[in-house]
Amino acid sequence: MNILLVNKYLYPRGGSETVFFNQAALMEQKGHAVSVMAMEHPRNLVPRWPAAFVSRVATEGRPSPAQALRAAGRMLYSFQARRRLEALLRRFRPNAAHLHNIHHQISPSILHTLRLRGVPAVMSLHDLKLACPVYTCLSRGRVCERCRGGRFYWCVLRKCSQGSAAKSVLAALEMTLHRFVFRFEKKVDIFLAPSLFLKKKLEEMGVRAPIVHLPHFLDAEAFTPEFRGPDRPAYIFFGRLDRVKGLATLARAASGLPWTCTIVGDGELRPELEKASRAAEPGRLRIRPHLGREALQEEVRRSTFAVLPSEWYENAPLMVLEAFALGKPVVGARIGGVPELVRDGETGLLFEPGDPDDLREKIKALASDPRRAEDMGRRARRFVAESLNPEGHYHRLMDIYRSLGS
Repeated sequence: MNILLVNKYLYPRGGSETVFFNQAALMEQKGHAVSVMAMEHPRNLVPRWPAAFVSRVATEGRPSPAQALRAAGRMLYSFQARRRLEALLRRFRPNAAHLHNIHHQISPSILHTLRLRGVPAVMSLHDLKLACPVYTCLSRGRVCERCRGGRFYWCVLRKCSQGSAAKSVLAALEMTLHRFVFRFEKKVDIFLAPSLFLKKKLEEMGVRAPIVHLPHFLDAEAFTPEFRGPDRPAYIFFGRLDRVKGLATLARAASGLPWTCTIVGDGELRPELEKASRAAEPGRLRIRPHLGREALQEEVRRSTFAVLPSEWYENAPLMVLEAFALGKPVVGARIGGVPELVRDGETGLLFEPGDPDDLREKIKALASDPRRAEDMGRRARRFVAESLNPEGHYHRLMDIYRSLGS
């Protein structure tokens, strides 16, 4: 089978890119031909597949007026993306197109080309973009569902896009055009939700499209676990240092505990966390930059458990799966899709998001009982190996692809 994979970034940037590259590798391993479409970027990996690229457009920082206008046009409808895809389809005829993150830099305009060429489309959902103009269902730092049912004007009224009226108007206009004018949902044959939470939440918020639950996969055999924790309990967070991850709550919880909390990653909250680290007792709060794969895995193995203190609707965080594969349970916030992975009392413990006291109590419970943490880590590793393995995911995905032709 020939598969076209589409994602705006072609370099390791976040969880959605990890899923994208894992899928490409799995398809190749199973003997399928792959092609890709992405945005030009200096950090892109050199593709070994037939590829199409749209020109780079900046959506972060302070672009010039010309760059901002270009980005706005690209968000709404990209004729360039359609032309570049047409050129690729003349060289590579896919049996199916599998889309990941395409909004803004590529845009759903490519769905018109796929439909005209008779290529069925599947789209993996990595966030709440189908229902929320800013992806996150967050407004002014709190969970928000005011745009439920297509009431995207709330994005403008509350300036949800980075506190900017102009960006919020553009985000709301993008959603209105894509959902109600271009009706791009009708041009995707099947949406894939990695968590049952995401599927149900989108349906509750008015998305009327076929959504199938298909969890992410992870090859546990590629991870060497360490079930036994260090002699002195320690716990770790690794990922983007964004405010929505609840790291300020984690820092407050850690300040009242005698064990070492390590936070690994880069992002907007790094200066604030470094300040908290300097104010804490020595060895209480360690802040480390982004680490390579091997170094990060070794850091996790040296921990008793991992912590995910998110305060937004997490979908299916890969951080949890990676911690599990390394034999570590997770203390996770009871929000979004986290409870589907962190099964309270089995593969970890759950706490109320944004509550440092509850988080502190759950950390105490595992740190003071290493044997319990070890048992949970073994169950967590077994859960990934048995229920979220590549083989099972592949067969379910192929069934979905084959159903497109029926």
